[in-house]
Amino acid sequence: MRGLFDLTGKTALVTGGTRGIGMMIARGLLDAGAKVHISSRKPEAVEEAVKVLSALGEVSGTPADLSTRDECERLISVLDEPLHILVNNAGATWGATLEDFPDHAWDKVLDLNLKGPFYLTRAALPLLRAVATPDDPARVINIGSIDGIAVPQNRYSYAASKAGLHQLTRVLARELGPQHITVNAVAPGPFESKMMAATLAAAGEQIAAMAPLGRIGRPDDMAGIAVYLSSRAGSYVTGAVIPVDGGITTVVGF
Repeated sequence: MRGLFDLTGKTALVTGGTRGIGMMIARGLLDAGAKVHISSRKPEAVEEAVKVLSALGEVSGTPADLSTRDECERLISVLDEPLHILVNNAGATWGATLEDFPDHAWDKVLDLNLKGPFYLTRAALPLLRAVATPDDPARVINIGSIDGIAVPQNRYSYAASKAGLHQLTRVLARELGPQHITVNAVAPGPFESKMMAATLAAAGEQIAAMAPLGRIGRPDDMAGIAVYLSSRAGSYVTGAVIPVDGGITTVVGF
């Protein structure tokens, strides 16, 4: 069983890997034996995260603003080793009333949450194809959200971007499967992160009570699904959108 989830010899790129869900995933992949390259928009955040994560394994980082195609392509160009696992995690959210929702909130959120994963995956294809085999596919993991499955309030661009990312995952899975590349999405529920901090501070107990499992997500929950999808255990899974939410999306009226 240990070999089933072993990532020794694999290299992963985790975008938004300096905090929150991205760091949870980076930790999990490192613990499973992978080398991990992280990215984030802020250079100081990358530097600090590399220091923290280096205690767990071989890690490096590159600052990049993945809301543009040029930056997506530049990030891939700096990688100097094979790429087995791409985790598209970097994202942004925006909340406002329907009447006050600003135009630029659509551009900011969709550029990073939907266009960014498309451009980065496309740029990474030569590296992924180079290591992909029928028995050991290369992996793309897109981090969506339960907001792309259920119906949230006031997060118009965020919910639309995540629903779009889920569908993009399925489209890419169909196209890249014959090239021995799996493409899956994880749809997290509430986890402790900067994006969720204000919401959890205001209503964390109510959100936990809403979940059939009665709690918010923990780092191991996110690390586990990422390792599963990246390892031999998940090599026959593609085109899936997997909620990791304690069952929240099963609750009517969420």
